[in-house]
Parts: sequence; C-alpha cells; structure tokens
Amino acid sequence: MLIVTSNKIPGHKIDAVFGEVMGLTVRSRDIGAQVMAGFRSLGGGELPEMTKALYESRQEVMARMVNEAQQRGANAIVAMRFDTSEMGGNWTEVCAYGTAVFAIPLAEGEPGATGQSIYLTSAAAQQPTQQSTQTATSAAPQEHETPPEI
Repeated sequence: MLIVTSNKIPGHKIDAVFGEVMGLTVRSRDIGAQVMAGFRSLGGGELPEMTKALYESRQEVMARMVNEAQQRGANAIVAMRFDTSEMGGNWTEVCAYGTAVFAIPLAEGEPGATGQSIYLTSAAAQQPTQQSTQTATSAAPQEHETPPEI
C-alpha cells in the first residue's frame, strides 16, 4: 500500500476515491515506564520508554488504517496524517487518517509520468507475459504422461 502525506501521488492518476480511513488506539501509560521517564527527564534528553510506546502506537494505527483502506478496495492513501491527544491524565489517543484511493501509475510518454511510475508500468506489463508462459507450459501435456484411461 502506497501511503503519502501529499494530496497527489507524483506519476500516478487517482482513478477512484473511497473516502476517509483511519486507525485509532487509546493507550494507558505504563506506570513503571512513566516513573523511569520522569527520572530521565531530570537530566534531559530522549525518553526511550515513551519513544517506544509512541512508535508502537503509530505502527498499530497505521496497520488499522491500511486494513480499512484495503477492505474498501484502495491501493493507496493520500493526505495521511497523525493526530495525538491526551485523554484524562493517564491515556493517550493516537490516530492515523487519510483518504483511501485507487492510484494508477502513468506509463512512459504520458504527461506527468515519473521514473518510478514508468518502472511500475513496465514491470506490470512484463508480469502477465511471464504468467501466461508459465500457465501455457504447465497446461501443456508432458511427453512422458499417458492419457487417462476412459
């Protein structure tokens, strides 16, 4: 799934828009991690316990957002954003949201095509040829095979 923070995907045409998708989680703060972070904050610098918790939360909400987009038939998400807020004193909400779309890469010669989209369209054009060759080969009877008895 291609996810971008921009409203457009360079080298792609947005063919369908499926609407807003999001992933959401609300986490309570681990009291042990919070105490450790409190001690670390006295000296300044990064708080690895809190960084890890936020990173894991973002990964979780991204996966939920992608799942919702896939269920709608999307292959990309545009205008993706994160939002975080505190709820009460001990809970943190993390949300990822964006617009689920179906994006088609532009081929060489099409206005707006990029190196990446040209590569994607040429790779996709070669793939069916390889599959049809494999299918034809596997479907053809082998010389050593005997026809089924009737």
